Amino acid sequence: QVQLVESGGGMVQAGGSLRLSCAASGPTFSRYSMGWFRQAPGKERELVAAIRRSGSTYYGDPVKGRFTISRDNAKNLVYLQMNSLKPEDTAVYYCAAQTVIGTSYDFWGQGTQVTVSS
Repeated sequence: QVQLVESGGGMVQAGGSLRLSCAASGPTFSRYSMGWFRQAPGKERELVAAIRRSGSTYYGDPVKGRFTISRDNAKNLVYLQMNSLKPEDTAVYYCAAQTVIGTSYDFWGQGTQVTVSS
């Protein structure tokens, strides 16, 4: 079992920044691919960014150039730095772990609310 706990959400004005953190349990964190997803009201959940155990990253088109995902394997943490925030970034953000390569994300955090006002 992997437990994930997100923090760092909140309310910010458009153009501002937030950094989300996700703390993971377990000694094998460095083996996991980690992702940040978001879900806005009435919309499907979407993958925002991901980081593989190799350190390679993926970003969804809406956040490219504005968001940065990173990880600290020594501390079992993954971060999402969000800059130049827009009202359309408003959503609940979830941290997720993919513990087996090639399968779906199988552990999820409880989510943290990000609200961007115009």
